[in-house]
Amino acid sequence: MKFLIVTGLSGAGKTSVLRHLEDSGYQCMDNIPPLLLAPAFTLCEKVELDTPVALGVDSRSGALFDADTVCSAIDQGGDSHEISILFLEADTETLIDRYKETRRDHPLMRGGMTLEQAIAKEREMLQPLRERANYVLSTGGLRAKELCARVDDLLSGNENQRALRTEIMSFGYKRGIPRESDLVFDVRFLPNPYYIKDIRAYTGLEAPVRDYVLGKEETREFLGHLYELVDYLLPLYQREGKRRLMIAVGCTGGAHRSVAISEALGAHLRALGQTVSVTHRDIAIEVVARNLDPMKLTVRDVMTTPVVTAGPSESMVVALARMREFGVRRLPIVDEEGKLVGVISNSNLVEELSSLLDSLVRNIHSSKTREVALRSDE
Repeated sequence: MKFLIVTGLSGAGKTSVLRHLEDSGYQCMDNIPPLLLAPAFTLCEKVELDTPVALGVDSRSGALFDADTVCSAIDQGGDSHEISILFLEADTETLIDRYKETRRDHPLMRGGMTLEQAIAKEREMLQPLRERANYVLSTGGLRAKELCARVDDLLSGNENQRALRTEIMSFGYKRGIPRESDLVFDVRFLPNPYYIKDIRAYTGLEAPVRDYVLGKEETREFLGHLYELVDYLLPLYQREGKRRLMIAVGCTGGAHRSVAISEALGAHLRALGQTVSVTHRDIAIEVVARNLDPMKLTVRDVMTTPVVTAGPSESMVVALARMREFGVRRLPIVDEEGKLVGVISNSNLVEELSSLLDSLVRNIHSSKTREVALRSDE
């Protein structure tokens, strides 16, 4: 797995960067105490996350923070994982100005320490991490959008950086344009396979219709222009900070032309190394392909089988592993009698595991505080 440790000076923009990374496809966890860094590596490996992971580690851990422990965890994890460090910093004057704007206290300000002294102490504490960092970014003078762009530039060599996710959806105008669309292309001007009796029952996913649609001269000419336009637009959307682009391709019923064109566009973008998903919205695909009456079509006719389920007593780790094995994002939860008792998604599981990790952090912190108090009483 690939991990990015996000660390640096308080007020340098770590929270903004973690939010940006989450929007870019990372699984993010913040304020991880050094002692829990190695367990966090193990946890992510056990649940087999299929996304890069960003972990925020800094002086907010208070007495639990130790830079050498962080370095040791990275050294141990580096044997089986690819771990990089992003270190954010800013000059003292900039940090002081930012704290004045937020009216928050620096995490190291205690015992009469001034803000400037706290910043100086933190620099000293974090110096071992700065020396180990793969990326060092000075955030002084950068607005949030500029900071995110600089992070993208630094990580551009990392294949896990998903700066822009393109989603292509075919649809039928009979059922309306997808409301979430950013770009809409109407391909009803192309020859319609529906009127060719021998191939009417097929869809754009199958060779008879696909070859018919893509084999037309006007289709080849259109695709050339479409590819050129989309290739031109994607870098511009990315430069403006857009993280998700929905391209909708529509025909009359959403089963023939739009499907074939969507698949062709998806293949083109994948060949260029873009992160792309292609979906076909309308259930009319199944209706037309099977020559069924839509008024008589049931869920049973179009559902996917066999059903992948989990039991109420199964562990979260097992549930996540099953989702990964079968390529699903949700699991129906059924009891011993096979009755549906709930549904769980992969995001539910990851959020719960993160919550458990947070609870463990708080418990360790409380224990450490009590230990310090007892020593003081002695």
